[in-house]
Amino acid sequence: MEPVTLTTSRLLLRTVGPEDTDAVYAAAQDPDIQRWTTIPSPYLAEHARTFTEELAPKGWANGSILTFALFLPEGEELVGMLSLTMHSLSMAEIGFWGTKEHRGNGYVTEAVVEVSRWAFTELSVDRVEWRAEVGNNASRAVAERAGFVIEGVLRSAIIHQGVRRDSWVGALLPSDLGLASTAPYLPAPASTSGVQW
Repeated sequence: MEPVTLTTSRLLLRTVGPEDTDAVYAAAQDPDIQRWTTIPSPYLAEHARTFTEELAPKGWANGSILTFALFLPEGEELVGMLSLTMHSLSMAEIGFWGTKEHRGNGYVTEAVVEVSRWAFTELSVDRVEWRAEVGNNASRAVAERAGFVIEGVLRSAIIHQGVRRDSWVGALLPSDLGLASTAPYLPAPASTSGVQW
């Protein structure tokens, strides 16, 4: 599929290209980004080049990973990165990070809501799932502010730097943003008393 550009009241969301390699490389030097995401550590210039020139464009071309860079419109200063990994026709997993200099401004939360809304309305996605290593409180705060419901802990669900780690999991549904699903949703009953196994 062709890359899509989205806008919010404060952000320009577009894919990355060779012109963004230096900004991605500089941002990814942040120890917090290397600690909590799956990017290579140490993060070298060649990693940024491969990401902006190969991985991100291929993800859009085959519809598997849709990457958006988050920019302030004036001057296109990079404030974060977000991707949707398409797991099925109706479910995607969202991942994101914010640049150190721009954390605390709500930019990533704003982008998460906008990209999720786009996925629900334009891609017929019915569930956007968020996962983060247990302890990544900043990522969890963004997810919760964006409306995600934290559903639990997945044991040994993430491999980071060669170590298996527990993961929080949460989800955002179209109804959480006041939108309709492509298929009817039947939530579990409030009580399962009387069920015999």
